Amino acid sequence: MFTGLSAFPLTPVSEADVDEAAFSEIVARLGRAGVDSIGALGSTGSYAYLTREQRRRLAEVAVRAAGRTPVLVGVGGLRTVDVLRHTEDAQAAGASAVLLAPMSYQPLTDDEVYGLYADVTAALSVPLVVYDNPGTTHFTFSDDLHGRIAALPRVASVKIPATPADPQAARERVGRLRARIPSDVTIGVSGDPAAAGGLLAGCDAWYSVLGGLWPQVCLALTRAAQRDDPDTASSVSDDLAPLWELFGEYGSLRVVSAIAEQMGLVGAPNLPRPLQGLPGDARRRVEQVVARLAPVLARV
Repeated sequence: MFTGLSAFPLTPVSEADVDEAAFSEIVARLGRAGVDSIGALGSTGSYAYLTREQRRRLAEVAVRAAGRTPVLVGVGGLRTVDVLRHTEDAQAAGASAVLLAPMSYQPLTDDEVYGLYADVTAALSVPLVVYDNPGTTHFTFSDDLHGRIAALPRVASVKIPATPADPQAARERVGRLRARIPSDVTIGVSGDPAAAGGLLAGCDAWYSVLGGLWPQVCLALTRAAQRDDPDTASSVSDDLAPLWELFGEYGSLRVVSAIAEQMGLVGAPNLPRPLQGLPGDARRRVEQVVARLAPVLARV
């Protein structure tokens, strides 16, 4: 469950409510594609913008739609008491694991973040993935803090930001973290443009935004890296370079939202206000890139 491709689906949201039917089909198609796990209510899933009741219902929908595929459910919140409530709901829904990022308004100290994970793991009956995402949380984990948290019971994986582009630097970064965490805790790379490099540098999993939309091409990259085929893994990633450029310019969530609309998977709007979909010129660029990538998608 904490190796291979973990696909993070978009949650279609309007000001009225969540489109549970569309979300269910998005999750179901990931299960049919054969991803190794599904990360519901991650950052791509807009968890921070949803009410407890919406999150509870979506956890149930995701577990039901995923079938036999394990589902990780995001449980982050500003207050520990809220995280514990989300954790209780996720476990009751049948989640195979929970995913926790240290959300905050006031900046958090290392001891406060450690205390959050200690409190949550003490109440857990399923594994936990540490969600290290400084781009959204504005909290930066040290490797020493990762080591302290990874030693807690039920911590099963650490989701790290993108590894360096240089292969040797990527191997050194993964090696430094590996030396500080238990051997049974996996390391998963995020930041989709770095997926091939991270997996080839020794990461066990790819926690993927694009995997929630285009699972087949992401599985092709992941499986190549798992069988130690760097040429194929790097080639697939290089083919997707125009999309990675859009991710860097507009943010992966907005780009995935636009592509999901184009594919007919979701309606519009599908992002929680004040977030907005891409404007016309940017949307046309996305459409052009998707058209250019059609041969890449057809090969997998």
